[in-house]
Amino acid sequence: MTVEERDNYTGYLTTGHEWNGIKELNTPVPRAVYFFLLIAFLFSVGCWVLLPAWPLGVSYTKGLLGLDQRNIVQDSLKRAALGRSAWTQQIEAKSYQDIQADPALMQIVRQTGRTLFGDNCAVCHGRNAKGGHGFPNLTTTSWLWGGAPEAIAETIRVGINSSHPDSRTSQMPAFGHDHILQQADVDKVVVFVRSLSDPSAVKTARPGDVDAGKEIFVANCTACHGEDAKGNSDAGAPNLTDKFWIYGGDAQTITDTLWNGRQGHMPSWEGRLTPIDRKILALYLVDQRMPNQ
Repeated sequence: MTVEERDNYTGYLTTGHEWNGIKELNTPVPRAVYFFLLIAFLFSVGCWVLLPAWPLGVSYTKGLLGLDQRNIVQDSLKRAALGRSAWTQQIEAKSYQDIQADPALMQIVRQTGRTLFGDNCAVCHGRNAKGGHGFPNLTTTSWLWGGAPEAIAETIRVGINSSHPDSRTSQMPAFGHDHILQQADVDKVVVFVRSLSDPSAVKTARPGDVDAGKEIFVANCTACHGEDAKGNSDAGAPNLTDKFWIYGGDAQTITDTLWNGRQGHMPSWEGRLTPIDRKILALYLVDQRMPNQ
């Protein structure tokens, strides 16, 4: 039998294990460890008794406190809905103009609209609503289908070239690809269109190209864009005299647009956003307009 060995310095027995002259002591577990283990055990027993804990096939132990996270969440949602009802009823009942004239309601519109826009619209139009290539800047007054809040709400509801039965529908014809205009005529129209929003951009144009482009424009484009080229919100045709372009206002981009056409798409949000949500979003976007834009 192995003779027990006691460490002379600590007074503890050794375990009999030794590594490179270092002997392992059989040190007792500190009492504090047993204390905290006991506390943890008692706490777990208390949780098992008071809270839902053990599965019982199709059910579970309910606990003496009767707590249920699902019911807690549902109650929280009900309280939130009751808190919202005070101002949602006002927004639902009042006109857009009356809401815009009410500072308290507009403060709610800004807060709620920011969240709605970030969750649903920012992926295309950007967090600042200024759009990008192929997606319009929503902080201006240059709207294809009208920038009044009523018109914006309707666009949100039905979409553009969407699957909604009442969708707004528009398409820029492919004048070059479909052989409606020859390349030389397309080039002249590009010169004329650029002269509408930036006269300095056509200083290098050949003499007579602007006038020739205007004649071609009148013959082919005024039905949608109007004789003054300021667009037509009933047809979703953009204003060509301002500086706001969805795809770009440089010569190459306008040439591509004339040659290949454009057909933008915006989904219908009627199935996802409630009428109040759409009304708030429309008011929020109008409120985001930059001065002199």
